[in-house]
Amino acid sequence: MHGASMPTLFQQALGAAFFWTAPCVRRLHSVRGQARYRGISRIECGTNPLARLCARTAGLPPAGDAVPTTVTFEASQQGETWRRDFGGRQMISQLAYRDGLLRERLGPMQFWFWLHAGEDGVLWWQVAGARLFGVLPLPKRLFDGVRCRESEQEGRYEFLVEAALPLMGLIVRYEGWLEPEATDGGR
Repeated sequence: MHGASMPTLFQQALGAAFFWTAPCVRRLHSVRGQARYRGISRIECGTNPLARLCARTAGLPPAGDAVPTTVTFEASQQGETWRRDFGGRQMISQLAYRDGLLRERLGPMQFWFWLHAGEDGVLWWQVAGARLFGVLPLPKRLFDGVRCRESEQEGRYEFLVEAALPLMGLIVRYEGWLEPEATDGGR
């Protein structure tokens, strides 16, 4: 199959349910090649010293309101790289689809997610497993407070990512919106 006829990462992970997602969500996850999105985020960080250490180790962004946000998506047949820029603070993750799960590498952490598309067009990410440094399995129940939601509001892509851990509380919560740049020739 040629690259243009191969399903994208999220089309593979969701199958037919990909088409239940809102139009803005489908557009973002239909990237082939490279595309850049811009928007605004609100970032809240935990205050527990261990939560702050976890956030710093994972390269999570600092707290802020109305933070200019840019995300560059680089998609290939092997997976995707997301280069997020929150007001000058870089956060990079690599995503791949394996064994029915979406895998994300973020700093020393590796997460596996089940993806669920609701009939309301919302895309939910649910943690199926996690490893530290790619080798040390961590109990899934530790990550029950991790949730990701993608949706559409007034024709614009919106996201919410929240991570809280037992005994530490909130690690990070960031939410906002993104729109494609005028020249996003990656599609």
